[in-house]
Amino acid sequence: MTYFNEFAISEQVKKAIAEMGFEEPSPIQEKAIPAILTGGDVIGQAQTGTGKTAAFGIPVIDKVTTERHVQALILTPTRELAIQVSGELQKLSKYKSIRTLPIYGGQSIGHQIRALKQGVQVVIGTPGRMIDHLRRNTLKLDRVHTVVLDEADEMLDMGFIDDIESILRQVNEERQTLLFSATMPPAIKKLSRKYMNNPTTVSINRGEVTAPSIDQMYYKVLERNKLDSLCRIIDSEDIELGILFCRTKKGVAELTEALQARGYIADGLHGDLTQSQRDAVMKKFRDSSIEFLIATDVAARGIDVGNVTHVINYDIPQDPESYVHRIGRTGRAGRKGLALTLVTPREMKHLRSIENEIKMPIPSQEVPTIEEVVEKQQGSWKKQIEDVIVQDSDEKKLFAPLVHDILANHTAEDVVTALLKMNFSTDTGSEDAGYNFGETGGAKGMVRFFINVGRNVNMSPKILIEEIAELVGIPGKAIGRIDIFENFTFVEVPEDVAPFVYEALRYSRINGARVNLEPAKPRPKRENRTPNREHRTPNRT
Repeated sequence: MTYFNEFAISEQVKKAIAEMGFEEPSPIQEKAIPAILTGGDVIGQAQTGTGKTAAFGIPVIDKVTTERHVQALILTPTRELAIQVSGELQKLSKYKSIRTLPIYGGQSIGHQIRALKQGVQVVIGTPGRMIDHLRRNTLKLDRVHTVVLDEADEMLDMGFIDDIESILRQVNEERQTLLFSATMPPAIKKLSRKYMNNPTTVSINRGEVTAPSIDQMYYKVLERNKLDSLCRIIDSEDIELGILFCRTKKGVAELTEALQARGYIADGLHGDLTQSQRDAVMKKFRDSSIEFLIATDVAARGIDVGNVTHVINYDIPQDPESYVHRIGRTGRAGRKGLALTLVTPREMKHLRSIENEIKMPIPSQEVPTIEEVVEKQQGSWKKQIEDVIVQDSDEKKLFAPLVHDILANHTAEDVVTALLKMNFSTDTGSEDAGYNFGETGGAKGMVRFFINVGRNVNMSPKILIEEIAELVGIPGKAIGRIDIFENFTFVEVPEDVAPFVYEALRYSRINGARVNLEPAKPRPKRENRTPNREHRTPNRT
């Protein structure tokens, strides 16, 4: 086991680290700090939330002197990350007489120019604003001895690669270059080859990122009932502060509006917001004035709020790297965190690819029933009602005639039940998820579906069973009778998974052929055509 006091760093920095409450370095810190202290270039591969800021911040602050010129330059993709990094470096430099300055768009450039003239040793900022200062000749990089590219892959995704290269060309060539990135796409590898000198690579595996502080699970939901399922899930969880991820800006706006309409304290964060609007939303989130922050991947970059208890993927992320980035927003600094993902039937294959990439299965959980939600929430509801009752308000007199009129015709129990239902109902719809397939000719407890392809696309029972089992997450033996004809197929599935099979297979592809699936019509008394093979319904006792 390694401790910070074992590193070859100054006593001032060790004292600051101790006051910050750190004793043992995180895996990336344990590997990166000694490598950086040798003075050579270093590539660190690690996700957000692994302690990488201190991994480069400790040796950078240790190396910086009190000379009044810019000695270290740190590039970040967003203003939020620039502010966060600057705050951590200020704490690390508490016992060294040096200044750090975050520079970013949306803040007065005049204020930044005055600060730079007064003398700053470490500058942290976004590429765009740094380019502005270089053009104005207000930022001098000729005596910089350390450059850090933080979250390099995200800067690449945001289109900053040209700005980064322009900045690096103006930095003193006799420098140490540190690059930190969650992933290493070809463009980042090319950048490292061009601007780094025989870099040492340090990395941590995903197990060190996601475990043990982040618990993960997924809920299988229907697209048409996705919002209602989300409401049941968050009503059944003890969420102090949660981030909900959507795939698009439109999705963020729609989900924010829908949750606000249902009484949740939520606000959205997306690319169309002005900087002042974004700052206002983030202030409310940091102050816990809102329970839920709803965001896209791009909008959430650089967010680091320590007490986030839940991350919920309302839309499953586009790739495994995004999944790891998202869930890393919770479970910070050793706290427990929970990452929940809503998965529709068509997204099951996508979930499997994420599991393969992170090399661990994500356990599934059933969406809570209305009864479970009511049981979970009744304590909270009781308190809300009692708080209103004890308030001495003239509003009671306002409602008195209506109260007397209703109680004259109904029992108090019926009235309270109706009011609870009106005020606290999650409006989740019927338990059958809104599908009524009617009589399809299936065996008891089964729904029979018609598929518009058969032997003409080399359909076989094995292929169909594997497709349904993978997409819906049910064992193949649960699938009932299969009849395959030349141009069409019939398959029976249990009633409780029928809606998931319907959404998963409808307009999908089997053996490369576009297929459609519909509830079958009741069986005729005789079917004249001979099927390829029957898969018999298992015995149910």
